[in-house]
Amino acid sequence: MTMRQRAWTWSALGFVVVAAMLGALVERLTNHVAARVEARFGYVPNPEGVREFLSELEHPTFGAAAPDVMANAKRQDTFLYRHADRAHRAVYGTPFECWNQGNIGTCVSFGWGMGSYIGQAVDWTQGERSEPPKLVATEAIYGGSRTAGRLPPITNAGYSDGSYGAAAARWIVGTKAGVGGVLFREKYGDVDLTEYSIPRAREWGNSGVPLALAKAATEHTAQGVSLCDTYDALCAAIENGFCVPICSNVGYAATNVRDADGFLPRGGQWGHCMVAISVRYADGPGGRDGVLILNSWGPNWVKGPKWPDDQPEGSFWARRADVEAMLAQGDSFVIAGANGFEARDLDNGAWLDPVPRAEPARTLPSGSLSLSQ
Repeated sequence: MTMRQRAWTWSALGFVVVAAMLGALVERLTNHVAARVEARFGYVPNPEGVREFLSELEHPTFGAAAPDVMANAKRQDTFLYRHADRAHRAVYGTPFECWNQGNIGTCVSFGWGMGSYIGQAVDWTQGERSEPPKLVATEAIYGGSRTAGRLPPITNAGYSDGSYGAAAARWIVGTKAGVGGVLFREKYGDVDLTEYSIPRAREWGNSGVPLALAKAATEHTAQGVSLCDTYDALCAAIENGFCVPICSNVGYAATNVRDADGFLPRGGQWGHCMVAISVRYADGPGGRDGVLILNSWGPNWVKGPKWPDDQPEGSFWARRADVEAMLAQGDSFVIAGANGFEARDLDNGAWLDPVPRAEPARTLPSGSLSLSQ
């Protein structure tokens, strides 16, 4: 081989090496960006885990668990976020806002956390609990759903993101092992849960909720959960004041601008959990059938017209067919109220009237903020 041929060989080899390095760098950057995008989600389907949890329930589906609630549905437009706003103003002196999970796949805990909080606010406005609720700490739901709430339970879930609906459901009603339930945005000894912490969510998502706190959560358990498998069941649940965290792969990525009626069209796939908090009917003032979905990306990820005017920022109306596709995935649950799945007629009166701030929340005896109170 001549000197010139060797030079060409080395040049070609160098080109291949540089190209490979550039390719690896591009792939790494692409994967990094993809990971950042996917981190906004965090729903990881587990059909077998869902089936095993449903086998533990006496009445797995909402229709069977709450026949009186189903019968009490009147096709009345219902807006549960207004109850949350009233409670939030009473405790914190500010309006209720959409929560933000940040750059981590904790959406299941946010869907369930917001659903639990709004449900407790409804209990309070209906006189079923004496005090307006504090905000729910999502880190405990996330850590519990990834470890002790799973079926089968595990002690170390690793640091990959994600969970599924039935595991969160099993956690907030309390497990047979004597752990699980709800913690609030307050201090528990030397653990300060007053502000959302992504590092804590990651740590508890790996190793679970510390045992003392996991046991403390049992003082505030939900009074029941049941699978929401039909659109009619979802509407009946909301009309009676029960939120529905929805886990599915149905996406709404076609646009981030709501239409003239506040709706987003279905588009793409989201491995995501959100919460259904309101319902409207075509024969009512809203003029269309739809369910209001509250996301966990803060108030500014979506824009455009709203209906009614006080629709929360960060939310969107979803069409019946799209909601039915979400429920068909079989991992969306109704959260019971203070009196279980008891039928009730909500007061949908003058919710936009100013609500004076209540006295600062005082420290209450253990168990006084239970979902059952």
